[in-house]
Amino acid sequence: MKQREKLVEIRNLKQYFNAGKPSMVKAIDDISFDIYKGETLGLVGESGCGKSTTGRTIIRLYDATDGEVFFNGEDVHGTKSKAQLKDFNRKMQMIFQDPYASLNPRLKIADIIAEGIDIHGLAKNKEDRMQQVQNLLETVGLNREHANRYPHEFSGGQRQRIGIARALAVQPEFIIADEPISALDVSIQAQVVNLLKKLQIEHGLTYLFIAHDLSMVKYISDRIGVMYFGKLVELASSEELYKNPIHPYTQSLLSAIPAPDPYSERIRKRKVYNPNIHEYDEGEDLQMREVKPDHFVYCSEKEFKQYQTIHTK
Repeated sequence: MKQREKLVEIRNLKQYFNAGKPSMVKAIDDISFDIYKGETLGLVGESGCGKSTTGRTIIRLYDATDGEVFFNGEDVHGTKSKAQLKDFNRKMQMIFQDPYASLNPRLKIADIIAEGIDIHGLAKNKEDRMQQVQNLLETVGLNREHANRYPHEFSGGQRQRIGIARALAVQPEFIIADEPISALDVSIQAQVVNLLKKLQIEHGLTYLFIAHDLSMVKYISDRIGVMYFGKLVELASSEELYKNPIHPYTQSLLSAIPAPDPYSERIRKRKVYNPNIHEYDEGEDLQMREVKPDHFVYCSEKEFKQYQTIHTK
């Protein structure tokens, strides 16, 4: 088996808001995982579980409370010079959830897309700058003439394509897509996801795809991580996770996916996750454990043995 090359490494990452105060929120609570070059890692969970905060902390929109993030072996949150930060920001880009709020309404599309090109000096002159913008528009399925229009002249799906073009403009290696389809009509969502898959192949991109739509995450992701209240509770390949969910919370999430069949929907029984089913002794060692090859579950030693007995027969 070919050894996979790590692009992003997250080690014991913590993001606490109002740290040290009674109102402290543990948005990310000691999570660790890797993202390999050329793959799409899906990150799922219900609203408020910390998945978007994870993406923003990885890219350093938030400074981590504790833990480490490595990109190509370099510490993202370590002290960096302006030149190092600028280079890092070119290699790692983000596509935001709201295509309406993420584009400056006062700027033409050409200037929105070319912002990164200007900052990093990637154009030889004005003609080259416009040529790059027009090429990017065509790459994401828009027309060259759209460069001279304003954001309000576009639909939600078109605006998200513009956001994708803006991210691609600086030729990144890694893109964090933070719920990029949640604000779009269902008919448009598949188009955007198919575009992302096509661009990944053409440009050799690596994605962290954050979403709560489990069916869409399965379609685009190679591996999937499940978050619950700031914790990563399960991590496995997309196919394995859907066929054999182990953590009770993952089972609950998957049981909520609607089936395109009225009869199946009538008889479907949803599993409700109750966190109180876990009985832990004080000071018990809870961690991600490999229940099956490349299938990790957050559990105690006792639960680990139970999961192995049930799921490795």
